Amino acid sequence: MANGGPVQHGFPHLQTVRASITALYRRLSYDTIRTFATSVAPADVAFCDTDDLYLGAQRVAHELVRHYRLPDARLIVSFREMTHAANVELAAGPEYFIELNDRFRTHRRDIGAALAHEVMHVYLHRLGLSFPGIRDNEILTDTATTYLGAGWLLLDAYREDAASSQKLGYLTPEEFGYVLAKRALVFAEDPSVWFTSPQAYTAYVKGRAEARRDEEQPPLTAAGWAGRRRYARDRRHAQDHHGAGDRPGVPYAFTPDGRGPLRVSFPCPTCQQRIRVPVRGRVRARCGLCRTVLECDT
Repeated sequence: MANGGPVQHGFPHLQTVRASITALYRRLSYDTIRTFATSVAPADVAFCDTDDLYLGAQRVAHELVRHYRLPDARLIVSFREMTHAANVELAAGPEYFIELNDRFRTHRRDIGAALAHEVMHVYLHRLGLSFPGIRDNEILTDTATTYLGAGWLLLDAYREDAASSQKLGYLTPEEFGYVLAKRALVFAEDPSVWFTSPQAYTAYVKGRAEARRDEEQPPLTAAGWAGRRRYARDRRHAQDHHGAGDRPGVPYAFTPDGRGPLRVSFPCPTCQQRIRVPVRGRVRARCGLCRTVLECDT
């Protein structure tokens, strides 16, 4: 939790974020992810200063348990002085103890954001899905929270001006925007209407631009002129050298296929799993993981 300190910006964790999206599709399946088509509604996690602190926190926690479909999980929320925003004990269950930073006693509208991240820890714990290392595992948790419909709360908790700042989670504001935009493209959703923080909207716009660039990379037909020209040059080089050698700075890679045609692999713009297709002009590819149909010019 950045509380008055500097807030990191940009996309320094993008590789891990993309790996997290792929891991979600692999572990949950396309059908399960589709059950999260509706995000947490603002009214369901609203928390005003007149609400009882503990009853209100339990109510919001229960709503997040319902959203993540953890009906047999019972959360007990308390508050104490701590460095981080929150902490959860990942025991066998069904009871889980969540501690929130004392700061939330007076910043109650952000309790939903803190709980969204901690309840996702419980969800991933039950799935048995984790990444090695604390940092990467927290990025996975932020990404999963956002992609499964509750992470807009974390981005909306980001506020920054000349005198103060606040940000929850391990992703940068722009990376939260990136994952939100990925989700929006899948479910035709506009999360920006829920933002109360103007800085959150700005970060979402920047993240959305990065997400759209994923859909404009060759060999996809939506690629721009410059990308198509570079792709054609790299393809000629691969054909002349039988697919040998990596091309730095591009998402695609050419590989020989025995006595068959040259093949090109590239990340699916939806789930980031790599797709491999023959180099033979116009090709329609279907991602086996997220079922996205891609128009390619290989």
